[in-house]
Parts: sequence; structure tokens; C-alpha cells
Amino acid sequence: MSNLVSTEWLAAHLGDVRLVDASWYMPAEKRDPAAEFEAGHIPGAVFFDIDGIADHATDLPHMLPAPGEFSAAAGKLGIGDGETVVVYDGSGIFSAPRVWWTLKAMGHRDVKVLDGGLPKWKRETRPIETGPARPQEKSFIAKFRPGMVRDFGAVMGIVKDKTAQMVDARSAARFTAEEKEPRAGLRSGHMPGAVNVHFRSLINADGTLKPPGQLHAAFEQAGVDINRPIVTTCGSGLSAAILMLALAEIGASDVALYDGSWTEWGGRPEAPVVTG
Repeated sequence: MSNLVSTEWLAAHLGDVRLVDASWYMPAEKRDPAAEFEAGHIPGAVFFDIDGIADHATDLPHMLPAPGEFSAAAGKLGIGDGETVVVYDGSGIFSAPRVWWTLKAMGHRDVKVLDGGLPKWKRETRPIETGPARPQEKSFIAKFRPGMVRDFGAVMGIVKDKTAQMVDARSAARFTAEEKEPRAGLRSGHMPGAVNVHFRSLINADGTLKPPGQLHAAFEQAGVDINRPIVTTCGSGLSAAILMLALAEIGASDVALYDGSWTEWGGRPEAPVVTG
């Protein structure tokens, strides 16, 4: 069963789902997703603040919060146990998969991503709502699924004993260290043994996810075996979730995300780094 829904499907089911705007942009874009939400969003949506609903005890960006904290935050957004949740973003497919993965990691089973997101919805001149969301609080009880997440220690073990395939979603230039990391103080390069599948190679020009055949080809070309364990990584754990979504669409079942990603790895002197 697909983890995607179309704009046509959503238009027909608007009143039946909990709709979540998960828009987030790179700091260099200087955009305010919360303000943009109030200026116009899909009717009935609530805004999920990726940096706000996070672990604030670490200096790493938007790390998963503790299950109890997440339960409280999700409940305040009107996300209830057992509901169908549809997540979208303002880029097409960029930050929505991070919230899709977060909800899945917190035990919520029925989560979908809107294929093409808000841009496709707007291009089709579908209805837009303005102003703040006023959700009715609901009960959300997180049931954390540790198998969907990997931490620094686990990834150090994987790099050493190759028990899983590390797949990096960053650009080829960042992967090979031809281009410096956008975050100050990080080394450039990649983890030993990692392979590169740039997340943009999985997305069509219109912001929709590429069809399964093309997704298969992209991972196959990079040497990824979808029948073996996979851990996705990127700069800060956000675009790695796009890889997770794509892998789910082509039937990969043993996939986890390295939450600290390169922000953690490139900043820790004991972590081995390869360039070229």
C-alpha cells in the first residue's frame, strides 16, 4: 500500500483526515513557514513546527523528542490515536517525509504524504484557508519504534562491521567533499562504505515522487540492495526521510534513519570520514 495520496484523493477526503503542514526551509532561504501557513494553507490543516517539536537538550537540529513530549505536542495539534494523518509541505516533497517518519517512529500507523504538496494543490486552484489553526486537543499516546531510528553509536558499529547499507541523501558534491558543508565547523566528505542517492534525483520537476520503476533504478544504480538492511542519512536528518519514503514505496522493509546525520558525524572527531 502506498504512503502517498494524490491531491484528487485529498480533495475528496478533506473532512475525514487530520491534515498537517510540515513546511520547513533551509536557513539560507530566509523563509518563515509559520507565517506562510497563516497566509495560506490547505483547509483544516495544522502547522507542525519541525524545529519546535524536537529534543531541545541537544545542540543538534530537530532531533526526535522524547515520546512523552511528542505525545503532548501531537495531541495539542489535534492529532489523535488511530486517525488518518496526511502530511504536506510547501516545496512539493521536502520536509513532509520527515514528519511522516516521525509519526511512524512514534507508533502512528496511518500516515500519508501528499504527493506534490501545497504547490500542486495551488496549481490546481484548489481551496486555500488563511489564519491560524485552532485544533481541538486530542489524546495521542506515542509507542516509540526504536527500529526506525539509529544513533551515533549504532552507525559507528555499522561503518565498522557493515551490517547495514548507509545511504546518504546529500548532493554528490557534498558527499565527495568537493563542496563545503553549509553548517560551520563540520568536516566534508562521507562515512566509509556509504553510497550516495541525492534526494532530488527521486523527485519529479513538479514536486511529485518519481514512479516506482525510476526509484528502483536510482537505488540500484548506487548499488543499494533493498532486500538488505538500510540506514539513511543526510545533513540533519530531514532529506534522509525522503529516501525512507522512496524506499517504502518500492518495498524495502528494513530501513532506519540516522537522526544526527552529518551534523553529528561531521562534527565528532572520532567519526571516520572519507573524501572523494
